[in-house]
Amino acid sequence: MTRLTHLDAEGAARMVDVGGKDVTRRKALAEGHIAMSAEALDAIRAGAVQKGDVIATARIAGILAAKRTGDLIPLCHPLPIDAVSVDFTFEADGIRVRAMAATSARTGVEMEAITAASITLLTIYDMAKAIDKAMTIGTIRLLAKDGGNSGRWRAEGCEGIEI
Repeated sequence: MTRLTHLDAEGAARMVDVGGKDVTRRKALAEGHIAMSAEALDAIRAGAVQKGDVIATARIAGILAAKRTGDLIPLCHPLPIDAVSVDFTFEADGIRVRAMAATSARTGVEMEAITAASITLLTIYDMAKAIDKAMTIGTIRLLAKDGGNSGRWRAEGCEGIEI
């Protein structure tokens, strides 16, 4: 059985000591999807949402979220973020978001990429909820990571992804 690194010998929560690890280049890519009505999707695509530019606002929210992940997730190390990108793909039933985070640090940026994707999706919901309150956020997941002790990792079906 794998030892849980965020628990000490007595089972109490602890922040993992990464001080002995080498600083290496680390990248992670996460994605998520928000399903919505055709009306909401058309309004977002046309820039016709009353609250403003959904895509630009959601992108900024995702970038800011990646930078604040250490403040949001208990026991997550605050990291010096070198780069964050948030990209959008319009699909027939909604919008797919991909968020990439990169750093040179002693621990990975998986949580930063996942947090960026999550907050980007929540921002889309917030800005377009007047059009479609039934939007559904789902399938938020890590697609890929590079760097650190565990090296390169890809989710099943994502073996060819480069980040």
